[in-house]
Amino acid sequence: MLTSQKKTNAIYWSSGIVSICGIIYEVLFGAAGSYILGDGIKQYTLTISLFLTGMGIGSYISEKVTRNLIISFVWIEFLIAIIGGVSTFLLFGVTAFLAEGTDAFFLYFVTLLVGTLTGVELPILIRKANEIGETLNRSAARVLFSDYAGGLIGGLLFLYILRPQFGLVKTAFIVATINACVALWLLYYFRDEIKRVKTHATAGLFIILLLFSGIFFGEEMAFSFEQRLYRDPIIFNEQSTYQQIILTKEQGDLRLFLDGQLQFSSTDEYRYHETLVHPAMGLSENRENVLVLGGGDGLAVRELLKYEEIKSITLVDLDPNVVELAKTNHDLVDLNEQAFEDKRVKVVHEDAFNFLEKSSDLYGTILVDLPDPNNESLNKLYTLEFYQLIRNHLLPGGSVMIQATSPTFATEVYWGIDKTVQAAGLETSNLHVDIPSFGDWGFVLAKREPVHWDDISIEVETEFLTTEVLTGLRAFGKDVDADIVDKNGEQVKLEVNTLIDPNLLEKYLKAWRDY
Repeated sequence: MLTSQKKTNAIYWSSGIVSICGIIYEVLFGAAGSYILGDGIKQYTLTISLFLTGMGIGSYISEKVTRNLIISFVWIEFLIAIIGGVSTFLLFGVTAFLAEGTDAFFLYFVTLLVGTLTGVELPILIRKANEIGETLNRSAARVLFSDYAGGLIGGLLFLYILRPQFGLVKTAFIVATINACVALWLLYYFRDEIKRVKTHATAGLFIILLLFSGIFFGEEMAFSFEQRLYRDPIIFNEQSTYQQIILTKEQGDLRLFLDGQLQFSSTDEYRYHETLVHPAMGLSENRENVLVLGGGDGLAVRELLKYEEIKSITLVDLDPNVVELAKTNHDLVDLNEQAFEDKRVKVVHEDAFNFLEKSSDLYGTILVDLPDPNNESLNKLYTLEFYQLIRNHLLPGGSVMIQATSPTFATEVYWGIDKTVQAAGLETSNLHVDIPSFGDWGFVLAKREPVHWDDISIEVETEFLTTEVLTGLRAFGKDVDADIVDKNGEQVKLEVNTLIDPNLLEKYLKAWRDY
């Protein structure tokens, strides 16, 4: 028979492990919501709030548990294992097959339910420790210490190991298996107090077998669900440290998605990249040194390499997995024409904001080929402070070209970016181009000096852009120009986007939600 001290230690260890699992579920649900539903701030806020609310409800419910504390804990763990394990797997299925909005309801319901079950755990363990002989202050202090310390460990495990190495679906099954194993472990330690212990253990082993099947086969099934979210067959799917990377291909149309957002279609990407690159190069007095922020697919670099006078291209992209894909995937290599093989191209894997803060180099042309400001991290790269850093790295006579989302879908956002660039002390000029896979897309060209379009001519080989076409790209219809009016017919005052007042993010999310 085990001593009471060993049983008490088992309780403390169990509280730490289930706390690790709890925090992982918490951030896992937030990450899943961000990926599938978008708006990372909203999803993390809602899921964490619901999870904590559930824990409060669970703590209240726990006082109703008066007998068989260990068996109650064991079956709570089994329930968490079952529900938590299949959570993200089923979320992909709900998103693929059921009506719009059902996925959000499912995610929030599961978050609240798992949070509630998690909230029942610790009070039961504290009471069981008291029952064995521990004083209340000692048992509560140690269990809560295990809970808080476990929270830190769980967060770090999810951030640096589980999410990047195993993805959302497999992570849920792995953590659920740990929950079930903890239940069996305590079942063993308190076997002398429990009737029909073999029955409970058999149920636990059966649950673990189901979860193991989820670890090995669940991701493949979820992949088939995810395939329904994309128009074309998925040929590459990887969860990097920073984002979900997906390539699709159908009848020669290659498409890249990052966290579910389309980055390009090979059928018309040249329209985007020619507009991004050649006006800025044509208006730059010094073309020798070029900086590209973003653009890890290598398509902007492909266009830049058409200029023989270029001596160096520095490409700054946060995610090395994207660049590696662009270097090794034969479809992407064909599309970017082996851009990264050129010795003039230097790749830096770093946040663009941090790179500009630390670097002292100056450039004749700077291309900002970053994703839209659809989360707080990306919004930082559309602020006054960021554009001031760009200005400080721009040679006199140099040019900056910034992709600036759609002036049709998000008119206030587009002209807000333009105003923010101007506030950084740069002169701007505006362009937009029709890209069938995206729609109408906008760019902001900026210089230290006034922009003189008469000085430009497109001399390199292109598929779309000519000097004459540029004239048309600079014309905006009355419904998408800078004179924006609201539904009441009143003039909208454009605001500068700053780190302290990141107003652009909410406007962007609202614009794309309402369009």
